[in-house]
Amino acid sequence: QVQLMESGGGLVQAGGSLRLSCAASGSIFSIKTRGWYRQAPGNQRELVADRTRDGSTNYADSVKGRFTISRDIAKNLVYLQMNGLKPEDTAVYYCRVTTTLDDYWGQGTQVTVSS
Repeated sequence: QVQLMESGGGLVQAGGSLRLSCAASGSIFSIKTRGWYRQAPGNQRELVADRTRDGSTNYADSVKGRFTISRDIAKNLVYLQMNGLKPEDTAVYYCRVTTTLDDYWGQGTQVTVSS
């Protein structure tokens, strides 16, 4: 079992920045991929960025060049640095990790970007 806790969401003006954090606990040795997803009202949940154990990263086209996913191994944290935020980035952001057998989600953190 893996437990996840996100933090760092909030309200920001367009063009601003936020950094989301996701703390993992439990069977963290089994984690293969760490990622961030988001879901806006009326929309499906979508991948924002993810990072594999070997450091490979993958980004949604809409956030490339603006968002960066990174990891602090010592603190068991994964970050999503979001720069140049746009109103269309407004959503609930979820941390997700995958293991060989399962995947786990955090409770989500709200990001609101005002125009």
